[in-house]
Amino acid sequence: MRGLSPAASTSRQLDLRPVLASAPLKPGFSREALSRYSDPSWDLGPAVFRESARRCHVTVHFGGVEDVSVREALRELLYARLNVDLPGHRKILSPGSVRQVFNRARRFFEFVRDELGVVDLRRVDQPLLDRYARHLKADRARRPVIVTQLLEVPFDLYAYRDDLPSGGLSFQPWAGRPPAHVAGYRQVHENRTPRIPEAIISPLLAWSIRYVTEFAADIFAAREEMDCLEAHCAMLIEQDSVLERQDRRRQQRNRLEDYFGRLRNEGRGVPIWGTAHNGIFLRHPETGDLSPPVNSHLLHLHIGINTLVEPKMHIQLTDGAPRQIRGAVLELGVETGGMDTSISILPETGKPWRPRFDAKTLAAEERMLQSAAYILCAYLTGMRDCEVQAMQRGCLSLTRSEDGMIMRHRVRSVAYKGKSAQGEPAEWITIEPVARAVEVLERLSFPSASARALTTLWPVLAAKSYCKDHLSAEIVRQINRFRDHLNDLFGTPDRPAIPNGPGDRPWRITTRQFRRTIAWHIANRPFGTIAGMIQYKHASVAAFEGYAGSSRSGFRAEVENQRSLGQLDDLLTYFDERQTGATLSGPAAARIAKTLDNISDDFGPLPAMIADRARLRTMLASLARTFHVGVLADCFFDPGTAACLKRATGAKGPLTALCQPTLCPNACITARHRPAWARSAQEAASLLKEKRLSQLQRSILQQDLERARKVLNSIDKDQSSRGS
Repeated sequence: MRGLSPAASTSRQLDLRPVLASAPLKPGFSREALSRYSDPSWDLGPAVFRESARRCHVTVHFGGVEDVSVREALRELLYARLNVDLPGHRKILSPGSVRQVFNRARRFFEFVRDELGVVDLRRVDQPLLDRYARHLKADRARRPVIVTQLLEVPFDLYAYRDDLPSGGLSFQPWAGRPPAHVAGYRQVHENRTPRIPEAIISPLLAWSIRYVTEFAADIFAAREEMDCLEAHCAMLIEQDSVLERQDRRRQQRNRLEDYFGRLRNEGRGVPIWGTAHNGIFLRHPETGDLSPPVNSHLLHLHIGINTLVEPKMHIQLTDGAPRQIRGAVLELGVETGGMDTSISILPETGKPWRPRFDAKTLAAEERMLQSAAYILCAYLTGMRDCEVQAMQRGCLSLTRSEDGMIMRHRVRSVAYKGKSAQGEPAEWITIEPVARAVEVLERLSFPSASARALTTLWPVLAAKSYCKDHLSAEIVRQINRFRDHLNDLFGTPDRPAIPNGPGDRPWRITTRQFRRTIAWHIANRPFGTIAGMIQYKHASVAAFEGYAGSSRSGFRAEVENQRSLGQLDDLLTYFDERQTGATLSGPAAARIAKTLDNISDDFGPLPAMIADRARLRTMLASLARTFHVGVLADCFFDPGTAACLKRATGAKGPLTALCQPTLCPNACITARHRPAWARSAQEAASLLKEKRLSQLQRSILQQDLERARKVLNSIDKDQSSRGS
């Protein structure tokens, strides 16, 4: 053990102080009963209001820090961060973030200990800090933003110098240069969270909806069957408890024969597990076929055996019924799963959507159902993960809109970002698929949540003493397992149900991606359709009514941010296609083409464009601000010439419903609009076949058809010339 630092002796004055001296506490906690400064572990859970917070993230264990000087330096800094507000530098640390700060500070203090032999901040100088910065940046895998966060610790030790018993640092690190400058981190305010590609989110959402609306009924039916089987098994065990062991065995064999007789009558096989989870396979003695082992667990439920209580009663032991079981396998064959619950048929295949259930696959499918419900709640509301996981039983309501005309689904939860530690109650107005998901969650979560006296909709579904209560960060792994599960059930190696991402690797889904993805689509593709049934415009109307009203979660600002980013992305696509020879059509084509060509001339040859995309984005920014995506044409909005504004008053932006794409000077048509024009032409041609049309109607439809065909010819001519 190394020498004791000055901090260790001074800190004794703080020994009896509660760690959370001023933080608001959850109901039922007394400040006198809180962790004290000198305790070997600090439990900050009483001041963490997010029910989904993991216990390890709100607990500090000093016992794992062997060096006394490091341990006491950590106590000093964490206590100051948790209780001292420094306006202009640091707010009081949220108890839920203590683990992050602990890990970052420990890294610095251990570096100081290795350099000086003891953590004595009076001996720390600027050259030592320079060595620490070089040490952090030497790891090429460590991103500059992480280096910045780690370098904040020396700055805190200077800022809190008057609140640390050891005195902290006596000099300003790096002469006041910001940590980001020292780390070489160029701060970018653009959201770096990747959007889920449309080819991935659409099938993921579609299968999630099917799980909630179609497959949930089978899963709940199987759970009811399993509950009945377990109750029946307990009753049989109770009946047999008065019998001698030999008589009990005889009863069990008789019940097993009766069970096999029922399978024989129904034309079914002996139940086997879905996978050989223990690595042992069953080999058919005549055909040599390999299959997973017999599902003894299900046999035990039918004949009254609990091997957890009496492992020696296992039916496959020598004095059980192994020969009886082998004979049944030879006669009846085998059946995966073995439970009685029937499985719904997939219309597209004419086959059940999965094999019959067993205890393991039932538990797994319940977790998949929970994952599907999470995807619907997170994606179709735009809620953050902490807001989704704050949902409780009874959070869903159905009310009329303010004008009394529309029924709205409302979800109550808690908004945390930018709020106090307690968060603030908030309401989200959402659409019917989310309401269905919440109803499924109410039923799915009730057994495991109520067993722990919880009301959360997001418990860990395995109600076991060694499991944590709340799903928390496990949802990320669970969602990615859901992706793989969908591929296993409904995909093939060549055509996965959820397509791969870049590099032909499975797209790794995180909770943050959902909010950013739907915000981008609402802002930039409002007329796009997801999951074959939901239009982003419908989701945005409900979401905006809620967010603009009672919810304080800031989703509208997120959408507006994504709108500006999307406008630039789309304009970059315009620019790139123009460089490869694409021509534009529509009244605004000449103006926009000239602008893009001028930027290209200013920029120089192609390599320069590729090398400096940031500069290109800057040059396109002013044009992008006028850009709005449309169904039949894109709009480069100029209120002075906009045709739609001549038919309406008081509007500040383009009115898509009044767009005249072949007449308005702001309209620009590209190949991306071809499907919509093709549909328009097809509908007009179909209507013209109707004999009962008036002459006026026929004339209008003929004009529409000619206009659509003219646009299609222009697009096709351009694509043909580019392909030749």
